[in-house]
Amino acid sequence: MSLNKWLLFSLPLIGFALLVYFFGRAIGSDPSILPSTRIDQPLPAFQLPTLEDPARTVTATDIKGPLLLNVWATWCPSCIVEHPVLVALSREGIRMVGLNYKDEPQAARQYLAIHGNPFELNIADVKGDFGLDLGVYGAPESYLIDAAGKIRYRHVGVITEDVWRTLLWPKWQEMGGTHPGPAAGDDSQKGGA
Repeated sequence: MSLNKWLLFSLPLIGFALLVYFFGRAIGSDPSILPSTRIDQPLPAFQLPTLEDPARTVTATDIKGPLLLNVWATWCPSCIVEHPVLVALSREGIRMVGLNYKDEPQAARQYLAIHGNPFELNIADVKGDFGLDLGVYGAPESYLIDAAGKIRYRHVGVITEDVWRTLLWPKWQEMGGTHPGPAAGDDSQKGGA
């Protein structure tokens, strides 16, 4: 068999073997664990308006924690699921800044008026440039920001009460965050953490 025929017959086999390899690696992996090169780095530089007041400009130097930076949008069904937990955490004293990502500002303002606004402020990232610099894959995503404005942790996916209690609360405490207790909305845990 000539070299050309051998290549012609072996390429599909090699391609199939590569697909099997990559699918095999993906099975069993947690899709919410996405590495971030931004961990322990300051927020990327940006200058964007707030959703609440488009005349007000916010920069990275304005975002100091401890706080939770939450990437959300009205077009995101998972953000709707997550929103009541964020509202409960906000009522308990967790500081939050929203990053309204690739959204229509009027729709976002209306959504917050109806469902409650857990955020101290919302950064309006209509074009998605800041989200791109931050490494956002989609919404919802959340970042824990420390007092120096550095990213200490990234969570991809919905924040549920269980995610807050078991994953984010310990990391919140590590970076100097205090109150509330580990279970957002759980009256038995209030004041004890």
